[in-house]
Amino acid sequence: MDEEPERTKRWEGGYERTWEILKEDDSGSLKATIEDILFKAKRKRLYEHHGQVRLGMMRHLYVVVDGSRTMEDQDLKPNRLTCTLKLLEYFVEEYFDQNPISQIGLIVTKSKRAEKMTELSGNSKKHVTALKKAVDMTCSGEPSLYNSLNLAMQALKHMPGHTSREILVVFSSLTTCDPANIYDLIKCLKAVKIRVSVIGLSAEVRVCSVLAQETGGTYHVILDESHYKELLMHHVSPPPASSSSECSLIRMGFPQHTIASMSDQDAKPSFSMAQLENSSEPGLTLGGYFCPQCRAKYCELPVECKICGLTLVSAPHLARSYHHLFPLDTFQEIPLEEYQGERYCQGCQGEMKDQNVFVCKVCQNAFCVECDLFIHDSLHCCPGCVHKHPAPVPV
Repeated sequence: MDEEPERTKRWEGGYERTWEILKEDDSGSLKATIEDILFKAKRKRLYEHHGQVRLGMMRHLYVVVDGSRTMEDQDLKPNRLTCTLKLLEYFVEEYFDQNPISQIGLIVTKSKRAEKMTELSGNSKKHVTALKKAVDMTCSGEPSLYNSLNLAMQALKHMPGHTSREILVVFSSLTTCDPANIYDLIKCLKAVKIRVSVIGLSAEVRVCSVLAQETGGTYHVILDESHYKELLMHHVSPPPASSSSECSLIRMGFPQHTIASMSDQDAKPSFSMAQLENSSEPGLTLGGYFCPQCRAKYCELPVECKICGLTLVSAPHLARSYHHLFPLDTFQEIPLEEYQGERYCQGCQGEMKDQNVFVCKVCQNAFCVECDLFIHDSLHCCPGCVHKHPAPVPV
């Protein structure tokens, strides 16, 4: 475990003349160079695309937030804590948009302890509310990486084998106060197949590097707020599914939203199961989603039934997760000068003005860089292929 790949530190490298990237054209303008830099920035996320790799469809993720006194530092505005909580609110919304049948939980660590802010849940409102309340939290003491990971592991190790088990640590401190040997815990995390990734807010810490390396996660240290947001967004998409992960049929219920008429004399208002644990939820209501197995009532989906344990989802939730099993292949990048076809985008119908066009390998339709990004990040299917093979019309 002590072995670590050789890596040149930034201060050990040669002197970088970053200004030499900018080059003037014949007219003395920097426009072409700046456009090239912006183009490469847009394409960066797709260069890191997993390609035709099956991704995890159901995820269980715990986010560990450092609540130590270092979170009061003001290198991020207004301070590290406020900036982190704002970015996490956005992360939670994006996470459930891309992974609607997955779950997330929040843990905070400070004063050598770790405690859960929220349990694992598929309710994004619950997590966002907890993050908004945490803005007033007092940052104190040192974090405990051991206690945080152990708390998350106790919940995740009981999750079914067909789901991915992940922990994301947002770590601000350069120290951790642990009650036992953390390297033994790392072996346990690896044994139960929990993937731990770390985002550092200060500098690289060796224990975090070893933790991520041994469990198959990633470890990055932020440069600024925009880089911080970019690193968080890397964890919105599921990691590649492990070849050893179990494949099994999962029982799911698809309840329809039903509401009784006010004029119906037999209609009786009732509480939802969410009301039992959260008083802020709506009280007595006439309608809701009823579990097809035990008839327990819920106000929103997806949710795991508290009575019979059945996973309740809607068909659109399942459809939005399906693309992770069969990701859309990366389009072929061709310089505009070499492209022989029509010079307009099949997506937005606009004229091709970028230096490259992006051609689908199946239907051979060409797209601009903006449409290419939209197709791979949001749509997850090629419009040209869909148009070529329309869905059969029901008789």
